[in-house]
Amino acid sequence: MTKPARKPLISGNWKMQHNHFEAIQTVQKLAFLLGNDDYDAVDVSVHPPFTDLRSVQITLADQKATDINLGAQNCHWEDKGAFTGEVSPAFLAKLDCTYVIAGHSERRELFGETDETVHKKVQAILRHEMTPILCVGETLDEREAGTTDAKVVGQVEQGLAGLKAEQVGALVIAYEPIWAIGTGRTATPDDAQAVCGLIRSTVGRRSGAEAAAGVRVQYGGSVKPDNITDLMAQPDIDGALVGGASLDAEEFARIVQFGRG
Repeated sequence: MTKPARKPLISGNWKMQHNHFEAIQTVQKLAFLLGNDDYDAVDVSVHPPFTDLRSVQITLADQKATDINLGAQNCHWEDKGAFTGEVSPAFLAKLDCTYVIAGHSERRELFGETDETVHKKVQAILRHEMTPILCVGETLDEREAGTTDAKVVGQVEQGLAGLKAEQVGALVIAYEPIWAIGTGRTATPDDAQAVCGLIRSTVGRRSGAEAAAGVRVQYGGSVKPDNITDLMAQPDIDGALVGGASLDAEEFARIVQFGRG
């Protein structure tokens, strides 16, 4: 089976790691390690903590030869207001963020984000002409109970509610089995493909074949240089949302360069 020609997106989610000095050093080293051949083959984004965004934005602007995209890890759904500790999507757009993660499993599991709030964030990100990375995935209990499909389909449908087909086709959906995030456990390529294929078929059912063909589906969950090639060989996996391995520029560059290193 020939894999469709969707350009992969490899995203590094730094979570609450790297102060702004460390962030600058990491991005400078990553820009040195990657070249035009890499950017021709793969889209790349890094998602630092909010306190690092301006420093990374300036660093990327100084690295004239780089096509690394700046992304954020989260945002509020309102542009402004009395929301202490929150960050406006309008602020992120002014920082030239290209991608914003919405509904990461840690936000859902640790901070109580619901499908409703995630949906509001997706809409806000699109309103400011950035691309959402909508995260979906099941817990270990849900997988063992056989409810993975119902959980993921429900998250996709609620996350995309009210969006036009062309909007859906241009965004990114990341499948993150929660039991594989930061645990060292990884879904097998076949397991990951089964759920990523389900995500694409769900998009097709609600938004049409063109949207399903265009949407990029990432896999996230203990992605490393030694498993990225097998994951990316799957027909419905169009990239990776990388956590711990993205903190080291050399390791992340090896993931970006999968199959070409």
